[in-house]
Amino acid sequence: MEYYNYIKALHLIFVVTWFAGLFYIPRLFVYQIEAFHKPSPDKEILGKQLKLMTKRLWFIITWPSAILATIFAIWLLILQPFWLQQPWMHVKLTFVGLLFLYQIQTHIYFKQLQNDVVKKTSNFMRMYNEGATFILFAVVFLVILKSAINWVFGVVGIFVLGVLLMLGFKAYKRIRDKNPEA
Repeated sequence: MEYYNYIKALHLIFVVTWFAGLFYIPRLFVYQIEAFHKPSPDKEILGKQLKLMTKRLWFIITWPSAILATIFAIWLLILQPFWLQQPWMHVKLTFVGLLFLYQIQTHIYFKQLQNDVVKKTSNFMRMYNEGATFILFAVVFLVILKSAINWVFGVVGIFVLGVLLMLGFKAYKRIRDKNPEA
């Protein structure tokens, strides 16, 4: 049991690197989509470099971090099985399930863009980029508050954050429309 905190630390480290990958890869998707619509030779040069960057991020950082975070989480639950009896943990695990669905959807977008299939706009990817943020907020509130009821206030905060992000996106889009270099 003395190594429990080491396992917990490793879990948190890989959660952080997992989220780092999930936060950054949609930004790379934005740049890939925008590069796809550029004229030659910019399209080919940027496209090749961005594909390599996303491939490395996805397979060297994001997927391994997701797997290792999960392994260490399972290990923690084996060491402390009483957490599985807590209602807040059930809600947290639901959000973790949503995070894996987000990861799988991101993988689909990754494969499409690697094959030069552009089905989404760069603005869509900017919005999509916030999906992991919402899940992170919910999970952190759940873990810190350890309450299946109080997390509702955190989720309300997430929706307020969502509204603020949407307003921020619209303001930034107006700025970019006036000045494409912004």
